[in-house]
Amino acid sequence: MNDMKSLNKLVLLLLCTVLGAGCEKHVVEYQATPISDETTAQFQLHYMVPVTTGATNNINRVELNGQLLANETAPLVTYNFIPSNAVGKFYSTAPGTVNLKLYRGASTDLSLAYDMDFDLPAGKYNVIVHDFNEPPIIIKNEVPYPKITTEFTGATAWVKFYNIMYETAGEPTGLRLQYQYQYTVDNATGAKSEWLNVGEPLAFGEATGWEPITVNKTVEISQGTARIDYRIRVIGEDGSDQGNLMRQNAAGNMVEYSDWWNAVIGRVYHHMFAGFRTAAPIVNVRTATAL
Repeated sequence: MNDMKSLNKLVLLLLCTVLGAGCEKHVVEYQATPISDETTAQFQLHYMVPVTTGATNNINRVELNGQLLANETAPLVTYNFIPSNAVGKFYSTAPGTVNLKLYRGASTDLSLAYDMDFDLPAGKYNVIVHDFNEPPIIIKNEVPYPKITTEFTGATAWVKFYNIMYETAGEPTGLRLQYQYQYTVDNATGAKSEWLNVGEPLAFGEATGWEPITVNKTVEISQGTARIDYRIRVIGEDGSDQGNLMRQNAAGNMVEYSDWWNAVIGRVYHHMFAGFRTAAPIVNVRTATAL
């Protein structure tokens, strides 16, 4: 056995002698610029202006400080965000006062829809354009994202809720909203939990932190997905619960808001409540996966 090991080493030495540089160590380098949260402003751009969905309202050119961020090849679609198809990715720029321009229309006939200067601090942020005539809402992204380490199967996802609701055009809501969720406790019987708060009540332009949501998965041998039900309560200035939020539906009637979304164990989600409460386009939760 020792003779065989010696023979293998001798063969390798002879190959390296013949091939020369082929046996030298090589350092793999990537063309990348190191980025620090302390010295660089990093952001995701969300388009939550209450407009109807469709190509005419898509943003087909985005410029920051005169530099192109996105165009019609990857447009900023209504109630969506960029960088598109890029979970956990951000644009970066120098912190300080920046200028953001958004253009609508075909690439050959673009019209300027948004032109705004605002301050963008160092760190990671979600920049939310909610009105073409107002500065964006800027919410700290809060990284690193939460996680739970367990020797058993996990049962948690996380949600950050944002109150971006308008009553009607040009009128941000004056209501304080308490987002709540309910999950299936027993998949065999369908029994539900009590309604549980997602963070604290929010005024317009505010967001919760990353709030834990219990996910009781339906398939045992799987990553784990389950339906989560949601509702919103209106909270008075004195802290009193004033009942379920009422909003207009597609038929023009005022009804209680309710909805549901699937959640995957370990995932982290934005839930942005955007649109009009008493007009169309109707307010709804617009989801985006942070991680």
